[in-house]
Amino acid sequence: MPDMPDAVVIGSGPNGLVGANLLADAGWSVTVLEGADEPGGAVRSGEIAAPGFTNDLFSSFYPLAAVSPAIAALDLERWGLRWRRAPLVVAHPTGDGPSAVLSTDIDVTAASLDRFAAGDGDAWRALHADWARMRDPLLRALLGGPFPPVRAGVRLAARLGPWGLLELARLGVVPLRRLAHERFAGAGGGLLLAGHLMHLDGSVDTAGAVMPTLMLAMVGQDHGFPVPEGGAQALTDALLLRLRSRGGQVVCGSSVEAIEVRGGRAVAVRTTDGRAVDAGRAVLADVSAPALYGDLVAPEHLPDRVLRHIARFHWDDPSFKVDWALSRPIPWRDPAVAPAGTVHVGLSLAEISRTSWQLANGRVPDQPFLLLGQMTTADPTRSPAGTEAAWAYSHVPRQPVADDGGDGITGRWDQRETEAFAARIEARIEALAPGFRASIVGRHVFTPRTLEAANPNLVDGAVGGGTSQLHQQLVFRPIPGPGRPETPVKRLYLASAGAHPGGGVHGACGANAARAALLHDRVSLGAR
Repeated sequence: MPDMPDAVVIGSGPNGLVGANLLADAGWSVTVLEGADEPGGAVRSGEIAAPGFTNDLFSSFYPLAAVSPAIAALDLERWGLRWRRAPLVVAHPTGDGPSAVLSTDIDVTAASLDRFAAGDGDAWRALHADWARMRDPLLRALLGGPFPPVRAGVRLAARLGPWGLLELARLGVVPLRRLAHERFAGAGGGLLLAGHLMHLDGSVDTAGAVMPTLMLAMVGQDHGFPVPEGGAQALTDALLLRLRSRGGQVVCGSSVEAIEVRGGRAVAVRTTDGRAVDAGRAVLADVSAPALYGDLVAPEHLPDRVLRHIARFHWDDPSFKVDWALSRPIPWRDPAVAPAGTVHVGLSLAEISRTSWQLANGRVPDQPFLLLGQMTTADPTRSPAGTEAAWAYSHVPRQPVADDGGDGITGRWDQRETEAFAARIEARIEALAPGFRASIVGRHVFTPRTLEAANPNLVDGAVGGGTSQLHQQLVFRPIPGPGRPETPVKRLYLASAGAHPGGGVHGACGANAARAALLHDRVSLGAR
């Protein structure tokens, strides 16, 4: 390890590794310190359900990576990364009727919605046309650089004009249920959108959820939901190979307990085993915002305003995740579901709305909404031929006050509670795919507590780095301010999903932090 690397990056998740690569590209010496025994943060995989079955430990599908300027610029295919896609992007079964499906062929998507109501396919095409008008400048604004996105904003305004900007503003505040009512005659279009909303932590009845939902659904329409061939770890491995080719290094088993601040500047980090690693030019922190402010950085180095706002930081809902090794593909009652990489399990807009209400009120859902991945369907290398590596996760309250499923789940997540909620998840799938349970040959369960134990950034199982609701996005992320990666401590930058633009594997948070470090370093050199 160099005595004084130019930059120390805390955490080897995708944001940390993207930031480290950009600094190394600029000629900086970079050391990444990772507390776990393996690098990757929430982008890792392994044989956790059964031998021969590769399951992704945390995140799996990466639609935002497909449109991320930061990821594209790294040309990771040169370093072994290969993307795979399922025949269908998403399926949303209804149990007793047709399934809504999302395909990269818009005619297939439209045909599935026409089965709910004639003309809804054209309504989807019109919604996609609205998206296409704003797509490039909007994605550039959100993922292409720090906030505020001045140049991308100007291009967006020029593309849409004043009336188009008003329509965009309305999309930013209209509840999803209302949008579905305005656009679609049948239930399919609303279900397809609501399923994507549940990747986030909003509600079909609240303002501010439509734009991120529309972005996720339409990116899926345009690009699919790609997965790395061989497992999520392949994305991490490509980032590591690229970084090491430029002289960067990653040191695992090195938990950071403090950032040393002198004269208002971050000058070093201190590990739990007592080592001090000096940072010559910058420290990038790929850690949660609450862990950075007042934990790694002592409170006396932070303004009262920062401490006051970070104390009310709003986490996203905890996750409960089950991975399976299956002896055969899931036997869906509706065969239209089988080719989908991602399946959304929520039978109606009313049921999805009720689930959101239950979570907001501390009640464990009796019919939990499921996000389900059919990984071998998306990438045949994940398990032996004729089998399936699958997973599903659902959200649960942070502090349950009641269990509407009647199992007395309190949030202790002991063996009894863990088994009860895993059975509830499996029962939901069994109802749509009779014979599912009989196909299980191996299983692994992550509760909110064990998710955090496996990755401290996933505080109590929150996988989004903080809520994606409007009150903690843009200039409110992680606290009210300019929405940039700079912190009150000079040469210290927040590089995690706690910073703008938030959760998802897109690398933009790390790229923003690296660019800010390079800019301030150039300004500092000019001043000297």
